[in-house]
Amino acid sequence: MNPLIAHPAFPGPNGSESAQNTDRLERGPVAGLGRSDHVSQRPASARRSQSAFSLLEVMIAGGLFFVAIFAILSLVAGSLRNARSLRAVDVDAGMVAAQICNTNKLSEETRQGDFGNLYPDYSWEAEISQAETNNLFQVNILVRRRGVQKPVDVMSIFVYAPDSPQSGGFGRPTFR
Repeated sequence: MNPLIAHPAFPGPNGSESAQNTDRLERGPVAGLGRSDHVSQRPASARRSQSAFSLLEVMIAGGLFFVAIFAILSLVAGSLRNARSLRAVDVDAGMVAAQICNTNKLSEETRQGDFGNLYPDYSWEAEISQAETNNLFQVNILVRRRGVQKPVDVMSIFVYAPDSPQSGGFGRPTFR
């Protein structure tokens, strides 16, 4: 409360209500000015703090809010799309290569198979041939999808199988 304006319910500094306090209330802090003139004589910063936001300020704040919300939503949508793509596992020829490498015995042949219930529309074919050295085999793997001419994945690996039978005139190395 402004100390220059006395309130009629509270006694003045000398302990009694006086006509001077009532007169000061009606006149305001500046002598000769009415109540309405008193409000207009306040500094601009005091008047500004009591006023509301302008329409321009509200529109700018709303625009910034929506820009921030749409940026956050696009980040969330991108993260969900990436998570969904990680969940869908593609068929890979490495699955077949892992099964072929589990054994130490290979022979020159062509093997075929599928991925069972895991990937019912896919099948694989592996051509195994001995390379030009002892017990080193080259395995060419093709993974196909039913109804598609082009292979889904192609891989060629070399596998050393020491327990495999010899073929092509090469024998076990002899040490002298």
